[in-house]
Amino acid sequence: MFSIEHEFDCTTVTLVDEGKQPLLEDLTLNAFAECVTIEQVDSRTDLVQKITLSYSQVRDLAAALDLPEGVYRLVPEEAQHKP
Repeated sequence: MFSIEHEFDCTTVTLVDEGKQPLLEDLTLNAFAECVTIEQVDSRTDLVQKITLSYSQVRDLAAALDLPEGVYRLVPEEAQHKP
């Protein structure tokens, strides 16, 4: 299950782990104009762990989910069409 909320300066997506045990803490993704943050409470320490990604890192991560093992560099579409 997930929820999407649009705030003044970001869009927040919260992913809720469902299903069989063991379940993990909710994951919160905040999309700002300049970056994306991912936050999750560490159940061992009760502290929020936060990762900040640039939009190029998000693009690469999304592409990597559908690719086989290897090393890749994505080329922007406009660069692919130049002679």
